[in-house]
Amino acid sequence: MLKLKFRRLHRKVVSSVNPASIINCLFQEEVIGPDDMRALHRIRDDPQQQCNELLALLHTSANPQTFVHLYLAIKREACLQWLVEDIDKYTDQSVISLLQQLDISESTGYYCSQAGKCKQSSKVKVKRR
Repeated sequence: MLKLKFRRLHRKVVSSVNPASIINCLFQEEVIGPDDMRALHRIRDDPQQQCNELLALLHTSANPQTFVHLYLAIKREACLQWLVEDIDKYTDQSVISLLQQLDISESTGYYCSQAGKCKQSSKVKVKRR
């Protein structure tokens, strides 16, 4: 669920978080490896791009604790308490609602109308409200 919350708040995270301390924390917790850390540190002249790259990397991670560690790293930053509150505002139900707005099951190739009727499609249709 945290992964979906971070995806929903992506723009706020990228524009607000100083990725340097977050990167070091995630490296310490073994969420990112040394090669990823070095690559991210090479982008240090553009913190928003650095944060964008970090989030993209985290979204591809197979580590189930990735976003828990990201949340904890952000929570340690006193100036980001407002962001922690925004993350906490998205309850599990609101994330479920976000998923339902897509009206899609990508794994089966079926899409569903608002009436709840599902059809298979050769082209997966995403319907956003």
